[in-house]
Amino acid sequence: MQIYLARTQGFCSGVFYAIHIVEKTLKKYSSPLYVYHEIVHNTHVVNDFKKRGVVFVDDLREIPPGNVVVLSAHGVPPEVFTVLRDKKLKIIDATCPLVSKVHNEAKRYSQSGFEVVLIGHKNHQETIGTAGYVKKELLHIVESEKDVDLLQINPDKKVAYITQTTLSVDDTKIIVDKLKNKFRNLVTQSLSDICYATQTRQDAVKELAKKCEIIIICGSKSSSNSNRLRETAQKAGKPSYLIDSVDEFDLELLRGKENIGISSGASVPRFVVDDLVMAIKNKFKEVKIIEFDNPEKNIMFKMPEL
Repeated sequence: MQIYLARTQGFCSGVFYAIHIVEKTLKKYSSPLYVYHEIVHNTHVVNDFKKRGVVFVDDLREIPPGNVVVLSAHGVPPEVFTVLRDKKLKIIDATCPLVSKVHNEAKRYSQSGFEVVLIGHKNHQETIGTAGYVKKELLHIVESEKDVDLLQINPDKKVAYITQTTLSVDDTKIIVDKLKNKFRNLVTQSLSDICYATQTRQDAVKELAKKCEIIIICGSKSSSNSNRLRETAQKAGKPSYLIDSVDEFDLELLRGKENIGISSGASVPRFVVDDLVMAIKNKFKEVKIIEFDNPEKNIMFKMPEL
């Protein structure tokens, strides 16, 4: 049996950035430390912080005045900052810099009077945050090709699009191509809003699908980018499973298989993959591990001063 590990493993730089900010804030201000929404969408990361005195809240009213609050990697709409300042809270912003880049694009297009099409999952925290930077009368959220058909925008108007950073690269391209056909004045971008970590991980899964009979994705079910990895493998015609930990996977599914692919979402601690590999090695004989050079290994964001 051969286990192929996707060339991208461990935290992406945006997740590392957010987690490190919580670590530094916890050290400086001690617990309880309030974080608005889950800092990243991973059960292991969130549970570890909870044990250390971090309180995750979805309702700003749960944060007592005068406390410190960290904003999650997914970003928030601007009105959240107003509420937090009114409550006299010290704000530590852990928004991924690539998400902040999309916020700035949204603000610029909106201020220039563009009709803004936001491609994303309507109930995802990142989409909710980005939507807040666009004037309501100019905002149009689309999740699918069908939503593009339903858009009622004057084709003569200036139209721009922005995207959630953790979408399917292939699905987003289809939606963008449809927007280009529908709106002749659509502003096209030289660079996609989909982040490098989402792109490289989906490309890595496509590579695994060429070699492997089955693909296991390590990641929480609440994680958008982890779900997109599972879908990428399925679209490549390979059985794919999304697991939060090794306990959720039936190792008997691997019996008789020769080539196994393992990948992980951008917010997954490396030990989850290592635990899965160890369990497979303990159950089956003569298991060979094949790894590749990680293209993300030198990408880091500069940490802010607290």
